[in-house]
Amino acid sequence: MSAEELDALLGDPHDDANPVGHAALLAADERREMPADGERLLDAYSMNAEFVPAGYGGRLTRADRLADVQRTLWRRDPSLGLGHGFSSLLASVNVWTAGTPEQRKQAAAILLSGGRIAAAFHELDHGNDFAHADCSAARTDDGWLLTGRKEIVTNLRRADAMVLFARTSRAAGSRSHSQFLVTRDELPADRIHDLPRFPSSGMRGVQLGGLRFTDCPVPADALLGRPGEGMEIALRSYQLTRSVFPAVIVGPLDSALRLAVGYALDRRLYGGAAADLPYVRAVLARAQADLLAVDAFSAVVLRALHLAPESMGVYAPAAKYLTSRIVLDAFEDLRSVLGAQSYLREGRYAMFQKLARDIAPATFAHVSRAACQVTLLPQLPRLARRSWPAGQAADPSLFDLGGPLPPLDLGHLVPGVPPGDGVLGALAGIAGDTPADTPAGRFANRLRDELGRLGEQCAALSPKDTTIGAPSAAFALADRYTVLLAAAAVLGVWHTGGDRHPAALLPGVLDRLCRRLGGPPVLTEAEREEAEQHLFDTAVRRYRESRLFDLSARHVPG
Repeated sequence: MSAEELDALLGDPHDDANPVGHAALLAADERREMPADGERLLDAYSMNAEFVPAGYGGRLTRADRLADVQRTLWRRDPSLGLGHGFSSLLASVNVWTAGTPEQRKQAAAILLSGGRIAAAFHELDHGNDFAHADCSAARTDDGWLLTGRKEIVTNLRRADAMVLFARTSRAAGSRSHSQFLVTRDELPADRIHDLPRFPSSGMRGVQLGGLRFTDCPVPADALLGRPGEGMEIALRSYQLTRSVFPAVIVGPLDSALRLAVGYALDRRLYGGAAADLPYVRAVLARAQADLLAVDAFSAVVLRALHLAPESMGVYAPAAKYLTSRIVLDAFEDLRSVLGAQSYLREGRYAMFQKLARDIAPATFAHVSRAACQVTLLPQLPRLARRSWPAGQAADPSLFDLGGPLPPLDLGHLVPGVPPGDGVLGALAGIAGDTPADTPAGRFANRLRDELGRLGEQCAALSPKDTTIGAPSAAFALADRYTVLLAAAAVLGVWHTGGDRHPAALLPGVLDRLCRRLGGPPVLTEAEREEAEQHLFDTAVRRYRESRLFDLSARHVPG
C-alpha cells in the first residue's frame, strides 16, 4: 500500500457525502470524537502495519515511506493521524529499539491485529522533563510494583498495551529510569484507576487519558532492555520519531495553504480578487517557500536515518525544533490572508481553524522545542572544534531524494556525540561548484561564512553554557545551527537533484531561511520580487491542478 492508494481511499475532501471529507471531520471534531468512518477506513488500509518492521510482518522498511503515508493522513486530519495510529508509533519504536524478540513479536501482534499501544511517559508535574518523572517501579522477587500517575497519554483507555516510563532508582543521573511493555489485561483492576479524560482545544477528538497505579504488580519480563536504560532507549527512539514528524507536518501545512490560496482566488476585494493584492501574494509565496524548506530539510534527515545514523543525535532534534517553528509561523501568516474565515467553524474554509488548533499541540507534544535545543547544546562545541573545520561532506546520495536506501536499522541509532556533520560539511563543496555571481552561489557563500562565525562562537561556549541553565545567547546559537543545517540541506537537494527541482524556486526558499539568520539580504529587492512571483505562480498552478505543494507535486483528489 502506498500514499497514493491512501489518498484514493480518503477521496475528495470537499465532497460532503465523503465520510472522511472535511464536513464529516469537522462534525466529529465538534463532538470531540474520533471519526469512526475514518478509523474503519484506516483499519482496512492496515495503517498499523506501517509502524511494524517488515521482519515482524509489517511494512516498515524505509523512513521516508513511513513519513509519506503519515503525511497523507495528517494532510486530511491531524487528529485522525495522531489518534488512530501515530501514537502507537511513538510507543512501539521503543520496543523495536530495545525489546526482546518475544516483546517485539508481542507488540507486532497487537498492532497487526488492529490494536493500539500507548506511550505512557508524560506526567503533568514534569512534562518533557522525563529525568524527574515520579511514577516509580520497585523491584520485587517476581517482578515490579508500579506506584504513581501518568497523565495526558494518547489513547490510554483505548490501548491494548502501553510502554511505560518509570523511576527504578532514587539515585541521581541518567540511569534512574526504565521502560516497561505491559498489556492492560495483565494489570489487576483494583490496582489501577483511570483518570478523567483531559479535554483539549486542539486534537479534540484524540482521547487523552491518565492512570493512577497503586502497588500495581508488573511481570519481570515486562522490562525493556536493562534496568536504568529507560532514558537511553528513549533518546535512541526519539531519533526516529523526531525525524519522521517534521516530514509529517508538511501535510497540514499543505492543506492550510490550499485553503488560503483558494480563498485568495475566490474572495473579491476592491474590484478584483484578494490574490491580486501584493501583500496577499507575498504571504502565499512565502508560505510556499516555507513548505518547500521543511520538505527538503525533513527529507534529508529521513535519508540520514539510513545513511548517516551516527549523526541523528543532532539532526533529529534540529529538524523537530526548526520545522515546528516554521510551520507554526506559516499558519499565522496564512491566518492574515483568511482573516475572519480562519476562525469560523463552519463553511468552506472551516477546516483551517481545525488544522491550526490541531497542529499547535502536535508541534510541542512528545518532545518540546526547548527540549530539542537542550539536546543540541552540548553537541555544538564538539562539532565546532572537530567537524565543521574539517568540512567533511556527506555522500551526495544523502540529498538524492527518492534514491535507493538500505533497510532501516534502529540498532545503528546511538545517543551521544556524532562523529561528524556531513550536511554542513557539504556547504564548501556546493559553494565551490556554484557560480558565485548567481543567487544560489551567493547564498552558498553566505551560508559558508555564517558557519564559520557560528563555529567560532560555539567553540567558545563553556560547559555551563551547554546545560538547561544556559543563557539565552547559547540557545540562540542552537537556533542558528538549525537554520544553517536546513539551508545546507535545501542547497544539497537542489544541487544534487538537477532538473528534478525547479531552479527558479530555490532563491525564494533560501531567502526565507536566511531571513531567520538576520544580516543583510542576499537577494536584491528586484530578485526577491521575482523569486516570490515564481513561488506564488507555482502555488496557484498547483492549486488549480490539484497537486501537492511539496517537492513531489503529486496529484491529489479534490
